[in-house]
Amino acid sequence: MMRVHFFQHVPFEGLGSIGAWLEERRLVATATRFFEEPLLPEPEAIDLLIAMGGPMSVNDGDRYPWLHDERRFIAEMIRQGKAVLGVCLGAQLIASALGADVYPNRTREIGWFPVRRVHPPDGDPRGEGRLFRFPEECLVFHWHGETFDLPPGAVRLAESEACLNQAFQYGRRVIGLQFHLESTPSGVRDLVQNCAAELNLPGSVQPPEQILSVTGHRYSKINRLMADLLSFLVEPGL
Repeated sequence: MMRVHFFQHVPFEGLGSIGAWLEERRLVATATRFFEEPLLPEPEAIDLLIAMGGPMSVNDGDRYPWLHDERRFIAEMIRQGKAVLGVCLGAQLIASALGADVYPNRTREIGWFPVRRVHPPDGDPRGEGRLFRFPEECLVFHWHGETFDLPPGAVRLAESEACLNQAFQYGRRVIGLQFHLESTPSGVRDLVQNCAAELNLPGSVQPPEQILSVTGHRYSKINRLMADLLSFLVEPGL
């Protein structure tokens, strides 16, 4: 049985549709909820680590000391060849664990905006099927003000007009997503309610009524893409 663990940074950014993916496979995930108690498991006891989003910055270690331990834990998971997925803050933590800088993006990006697949200049540099393939373009949900440099040895998978490094892959089993494929209607409502002040800041920011007006079909589409990505990450262990 595959052992799954996830990192949750705030109560209102949970697993979203990832929970349904786990249920379909009858997998029970353990969790570290840093807003309750920052206890970490042993890396050897986990096959798949999922680091979720949060409003804090990777660089807020003085305010949230557990960020340092979390980053070291992610680095150790990668060193051991485990599957790791990072979403938004989670992706920034992976990038930082791999030696890349995290810093404010040139513009805030909040709402539903398209991302484009990036074609590596030499095709798939690690052999056919070694890189996850996004659609040529897909409309996804964003909520971020920071970005990161592409980590050494990583491959950019997706980009947008507002943010160059929207998704990257490191090796075969590590993927970082700046955007949210796991989003559900209730999860987006929670973000709008808890982070409403950010909607008044400058940048590529949609008003709340536009963010909340999307149809269930749009959520289903991004949730299917998240399911495909998770299956890709764990395929070697199935």
